[in-house]
Amino acid sequence: MPVLSYQVYVVELSKRVFTENFKFRAANPQFNGVLECLYVGMSSKPPQERLKQHKTGYRNEKGHKLSANIVQKYGRYLRPSLYDHINSQRMNRQEALIAEEKLAWDLRRAGYAVWFN
Repeated sequence: MPVLSYQVYVVELSKRVFTENFKFRAANPQFNGVLECLYVGMSSKPPQERLKQHKTGYRNEKGHKLSANIVQKYGRYLRPSLYDHINSQRMNRQEALIAEEKLAWDLRRAGYAVWFN
């Protein structure tokens, strides 16, 4: 069985998420409204395919929802300029989880409002 390779991706969210979603707002007290609202995730799927899964409310064969509600409702488009540099090397699941969290915190420190799991 081949080893899966994972990628990190960033989706720009509508700024409505900041005003309409209490949890998102509470997670981003540093946000001043200048930069964008973002979702950072990781997947074994290509980022374009993963975004499509989020937007369509994708469920797997067992019926489990694999899409994030926040991206399904507020997701706009991918922001490859924020993640391409991370995906230049193959990552296993654990490495991708670490890279996802690091990128999310780096973007928050830069002034973005960020949601990640």
